[in-house]
Amino acid sequence: MDKEQKTIEHKPASSFLGAIGAIVWKDLAAELRSRELLSAMLVFALLVILIFNFALELDPLTRRVATPGILWATFAFAGTLGLNRSMAVEKDRGCLDGLLLAPVDRSAIYFGKTISNLAFMLIVEVVVLPVYSVLYNTNLFNPGLIVVILLGSVGYVAIGTLLSSMAVQTRTRDVLLPILLFPVVIPILIAAVKASSGFLQGLALTDVMPYINLLIVYDVIFTAVAYMVFDYVVEE
Repeated sequence: MDKEQKTIEHKPASSFLGAIGAIVWKDLAAELRSRELLSAMLVFALLVILIFNFALELDPLTRRVATPGILWATFAFAGTLGLNRSMAVEKDRGCLDGLLLAPVDRSAIYFGKTISNLAFMLIVEVVVLPVYSVLYNTNLFNPGLIVVILLGSVGYVAIGTLLSSMAVQTRTRDVLLPILLFPVVIPILIAAVKASSGFLQGLALTDVMPYINLLIVYDVIFTAVAYMVFDYVVEE
């Protein structure tokens, strides 16, 4: 009896995780075949840092001060482009309707899309960091900075996936997503820039921790909110 009860309890969890894994694998496999999303994000991100590099002839100290702002502007705009394209492709190919009709919890769709979007954003960041380090002669391979980038990316993608699911249903989706997204992510961008600046300037951990804590709280709260309202958003 106990074995049967344990089996019943484990089945929903395994099917939920299996649905998330299937969605992530679908997105990664589709991107591996087409390379539309990643190539657009990479070209855009590299173009931004190249423009800043040649437009701003800065001395080493000023470059170190400006680096967090340039980095997060690049990540934010490239991430928005990726979020928009990710959901637009699903909508245009009719895959979004198929996902919504699948016999799985809608929250599994949200987490699957969030993880795949996060993977795309992290791939872009992995490429941008060494290129930026070479162009600006600045060492960005700082463990604290890597943690900040990861936390900031998680929060950005968590709320961005929810809002892109909402915006994709409209005809002005390319314009609507940034209008909805940027006011909401201002706290995480400010905290990420401040924390990144603190690590690059070698400040004490106690001076940076308030911004790290803000990033963690933002990630937890907005992921929970998106999880709770995603079903209603896609239903509309």
